[in-house]
Amino acid sequence: MVMKETMVQQIMTEPHKISFGEVPVPEAGPDQVLVKIKKIGICGSDIHVFHGTHPYTSYPVTQGHEVSGRIAAVGKSVKNLRIGQKVTIEPQVFCGRCYPCLHGKYNLCENLKVMGFQTTGTASEYFVADESKVTPLPDEMTYDEGAMIEPLAVTIHAAKRYPELKGAKAVVLGCGPIGILLLQSLKAMGAAEVLVTDISDTRLELAGSLGADYTVNTMKEDYKEALLAAFGPDKADVVYECAGSDITMDQAIQNARKGSTIILVAVFGKTAHVDLAKLNDSELDLNTSMMYRHEDYVDAIRYVQEGRIRLKPLMSAHYAFADYQKAYEYIDANRETTMKVLIDVDPSEE
Repeated sequence: MVMKETMVQQIMTEPHKISFGEVPVPEAGPDQVLVKIKKIGICGSDIHVFHGTHPYTSYPVTQGHEVSGRIAAVGKSVKNLRIGQKVTIEPQVFCGRCYPCLHGKYNLCENLKVMGFQTTGTASEYFVADESKVTPLPDEMTYDEGAMIEPLAVTIHAAKRYPELKGAKAVVLGCGPIGILLLQSLKAMGAAEVLVTDISDTRLELAGSLGADYTVNTMKEDYKEALLAAFGPDKADVVYECAGSDITMDQAIQNARKGSTIILVAVFGKTAHVDLAKLNDSELDLNTSMMYRHEDYVDAIRYVQEGRIRLKPLMSAHYAFADYQKAYEYIDANRETTMKVLIDVDPSEE
């Protein structure tokens, strides 16, 4: 393979402004691989960076943490990966020394950085990653699907935060991409029935087509009445908050069955104001979910491979690498109907 000496790299220089630079193609170290980047997904956190509202990102920054590609070169000590292999990259950069890291919870690293936010992301023609952060994809999986394994792993990890999921009745509040991926994850992992809510009929229709047993537009229906109609007086076993608003968190707390579980999946952009007295009075378990670990990637890939989770229905639009900024503008102009926008860094093969 003839390797280029330089490559194009995306740079967000400030909010609402994306440019491109010519930089050297990096070389893989002994324990690293060089990946030819194929596809990059844009997520809600990326949009916050674009708008200048992400609390933990400074500029300039190269984005890209939902990614797929093909290995172009391997370091001399790499043992489990090969040139030509389809892969995705796990974007967490952790210290390996703090208490969470030493106890297998590196997603909670005290010094955690994430590619595309606090350190350089994958939005370039090539990217070097440690072998330990590269996960193989099945040959039959498309690069589009490969770029969506990262957000799917988020929801796989969140689903597992309720250990008694098999046969459970669950609620998902909020039908954005994470909410709909979580819906599918819950069903794939054995939840008996899932009720989902949103204020968009378009998103609810998509959720219904992907396995939701009940869909509720809370602008048109009373959530409490819909919950009782679906599950009866015992209500739900677990409620997942995926909207990140005081309104939905209040719906969760006020209407949960006493002694049941609420899991916060969404990232709140500001301090939440919720009724902790009611939380206490009902002895509710308020749990949280943060990113994922490698086993969540493995499960995500397996569920897609088995056909138990469908990703293609969430793919809203594609934009060329050079049109990165137009992709954000499209998302801003089509918030209700947009789920996942993908950047075609190298569309030469699917």
